[in-house]
Amino acid sequence: MRTPHFEKHRTDRIGWLRAAVLGANDGIVSTASLIVGVAASKAAGSEILVAGVAGLVAGAMSMAAGEYVSVSSQSDTERADLERERKELATDDAFEREELAAIYVKRGLDAELAKQVANQLMAHDALAAHARDELGISDLTTARPIQAALASAATFAVGAALPLLTVLVAPPAALIPVVVACSIVFLSLLGGFGAYAGGAPVAKAAFRVTFWGALAMALTAGVGALFGATV
Repeated sequence: MRTPHFEKHRTDRIGWLRAAVLGANDGIVSTASLIVGVAASKAAGSEILVAGVAGLVAGAMSMAAGEYVSVSSQSDTERADLERERKELATDDAFEREELAAIYVKRGLDAELAKQVANQLMAHDALAAHARDELGISDLTTARPIQAALASAATFAVGAALPLLTVLVAPPAALIPVVVACSIVFLSLLGGFGAYAGGAPVAKAAFRVTFWGALAMALTAGVGALFGATV
């Protein structure tokens, strides 16, 4: 007899991990790009720092509001679907049993076994059975607006703080290359960590995050240099 073992899955991390990685990535990319763009326009050191701090505060609040609004929309849709399903269960229980059984038949069960499974699951918790197998809603994937908002705002602030700290320690003459180099390192580490936490390939994720971050900084630096030269 084989010894029972526990499998470690990462699906339960999807909600907060997605919001956290998105927030940190945006914090690093947007703040570093803002700093590089302003520095490329030949602005003074104090102006660069003020722009970076303003970007941190505005970005964190924007991330929190954006995540809350978008995930709340998903949550509202889920609640509406559940309420509709609850009414259908109350008014036509027999049809709902057939509907659930048909889902299991499509997944590979024979008709008799599918009917037994549907009856037993509905006897235990009919709404949960339909939410999971008909609507695709479960405790692991359900929308959590506040969690997403807090995770995005907090990680954005942490991500944005990294290039800001670089501004404080970098020599003024080498500010742009130092911020760019450090930000690329930060992005690479973030991509690798996010992939590791989610069980995905680390190198691929690190390259993807780094490439788009470097592109954003390059474009912003070009805009800053262009407008700085014409002012």
